[in-house]
Amino acid sequence: MNRSLTLLAALCLLSGCSSSPIRPSTALPAVAPLRMTQVGNAAPIEGMVKIKHVVYVIQENRSFNDVFKGYPGAKTASQGKDSYGNTIALQPISLKTQYEIDHSALGMFAACDGTGKLPGTDCKMDGFNLENLFNGPKNGQYAYIPHSESKPYWDMAHQWVLADRMFASQLDESFVAHQYAIAAQAEDSVNVPGFIWGCGGGLAVQVQRLTHRRALGTWQRPCFDEQTLGDELDEAGLPWRFYTSRYKKPLGGYWSGYQAIRHIFYGPDWKNDVITPQKTFLSDVAAGKLGSFTWITPQCLESDHPLCGGGLGPSWVASIVNAVGESKFWDSTVIFVQWDDWGGFYDPVPPPYKDFDGNGFRVPLIVISAYAKKNYVSHVEYESASVLRFAEDLFGLPQLAGADRRAASPAADSFDFSQKPRRFVPIKAPHDGAFFLAQPDDPRIPDPQ
Repeated sequence: MNRSLTLLAALCLLSGCSSSPIRPSTALPAVAPLRMTQVGNAAPIEGMVKIKHVVYVIQENRSFNDVFKGYPGAKTASQGKDSYGNTIALQPISLKTQYEIDHSALGMFAACDGTGKLPGTDCKMDGFNLENLFNGPKNGQYAYIPHSESKPYWDMAHQWVLADRMFASQLDESFVAHQYAIAAQAEDSVNVPGFIWGCGGGLAVQVQRLTHRRALGTWQRPCFDEQTLGDELDEAGLPWRFYTSRYKKPLGGYWSGYQAIRHIFYGPDWKNDVITPQKTFLSDVAAGKLGSFTWITPQCLESDHPLCGGGLGPSWVASIVNAVGESKFWDSTVIFVQWDDWGGFYDPVPPPYKDFDGNGFRVPLIVISAYAKKNYVSHVEYESASVLRFAEDLFGLPQLAGADRRAASPAADSFDFSQKPRRFVPIKAPHDGAFFLAQPDDPRIPDPQ
């Protein structure tokens, strides 16, 4: 496992990922301090003020159809077309099966088999066989998680809300996805940096830009100064936390989006608000500590990333949900569980074209709250930035970029704030919070692609 991951990272280096001239990123102009009376474009939904805490759990690399094939009331498929016109039955592939599918922007364009003026703007969803498959089973792109393994996710959906028209705000993979999760944009970045994912890698590390014609363009350092939701929360006097992998030189922390934000990485927030390891969240909540907004990313084994093959993802998410549900915060918290990108797995629903860098393929979103509707499938169109939009509307913060300005908040369709807070129902899973608190840190490179 270690060797294969290191080889993939080395291949990116050898391919010239960081060989172009350096371009320093441009800092954004200073932003005026925010006031709590400031409100975004949409007025808060009546009763929304009952929510005081937002927890954003980000899982890895699965399409909606891969996780929820056959879910009652949701749009799914049991077979898909390939680029030759063949019909391929989807096969169950365990979360413990270790392989990789190309899910770069070019992989997305291939899977779309687009015929529009721009790549990927007219998706027929019949080119998933054209995505490169690394060490995977035949037709490994056309797969779904066995229901015996995805059951904790299904149980969450049956208790609360599942959104079946949730699309990634970005076209491609995890680096850009994790920038959208904190800033609703990624400075036009595409795919992944050649080595360190952020400011700690020095001048040699770069990430490519996506042009407005959806072509691969020039290069820049993956060390930005865009305004983030964390900055807005700081200015509003609201506490936030980002629970993530420990950043270890020269490798590690690849799902830690704030390491690519210069003023965070080199500022006090890196010490005060970026918390490692992730499992600290479980003990913090038990101790009565929870920020106004919290991000949580997994370690490799706790993720659903097919390259990791750990199979612990459903239990890990269940442990987070149960920690909040069994705490004093249940009645005042919403948990959003979202997968960052499709990971190369087949999905039948074409993404809507929003801009040159979005939207990407459909991913799952589960909305969990004492005020969430029960056993409800939302067909409203959402995207990754919808989670930020919910928080912005809740806390009276302005939008950060184009994605959260256009994104619909789940507040109107997924909640019934007039109801009494529903009693929490624990989610059963093979492993509980005690198991994860005893887990050692995972030093492996989680996502070289």
